Amino acid sequence: MSRVALITGAAAGIGAACARRLARDGIAIGVLDLDAARCAETVAQVVAEGGSAIALGADISDPIQVADAVAKLRVDLGPVGIVVNNAAITGFAPFLETTLEDWEQIHKVNLTGTFIVTQQVLPDMLAAGWGRIINIASSAAQTGARFMAAYASSKGGMIALTRTLAVEFGPSGITANVIPPRFITGTIMSEKSFADSQQLGTREATAATGPICREGRPSDIAGAVAWLASEEAGYVTGQVIGVNGGRII
Repeated sequence: MSRVALITGAAAGIGAACARRLARDGIAIGVLDLDAARCAETVAQVVAEGGSAIALGADISDPIQVADAVAKLRVDLGPVGIVVNNAAITGFAPFLETTLEDWEQIHKVNLTGTFIVTQQVLPDMLAAGWGRIINIASSAAQTGARFMAAYASSKGGMIALTRTLAVEFGPSGITANVIPPRFITGTIMSEKSFADSQQLGTREATAATGPICREGRPSDIAGAVAWLASEEAGYVTGQVIGVNGGRII
């Protein structure tokens, strides 16, 4: 049976790597980012490698835009069986200088956006009696992160939401798991992190803290996503799968 996956934040970085990896397993991909035009490169890569994909534009914090994108995906490729909630934003500020506006915006995209997207695709999974919810959080949610209260707490909320979804929808054949990466090279977010004046240390020093002393790669996350989306992971749910070079032991 052919599956369809919706991947958010899939124009580049982790999302694009997940799109290409899942497509190699024969899964049709809805490549979603803020606008469809920026998804063209990922779609072209998937198609060039023999896969099937369409570009979708939506702000994940806007329920109407998400509903329209999911409706288009259903018409073009079929009902959604897999969702990878990867889209996110970040920010850096000392806690006492974090504005309410920034706090609310980061939570609106990272946590509320995950809620909106998941709520839109769950009816397809329930109808099929099968589904995979895979959320991309952050190891900052597990350790805390200086100057990143809003981001770390939004990602911590994703972990709690994932476990709740696992409990509620497990009896319906749907699994829900979360991957909290360490920083991943070549992504917009990691580049912003190391360019920001509030971020302490260099990328080399951060990688050297090990125990696997290198930066993470988008393909590292995509491999874990592919496994969680597979039949082989059907007995795995509510789990935090730490693809982080051993940062959290």
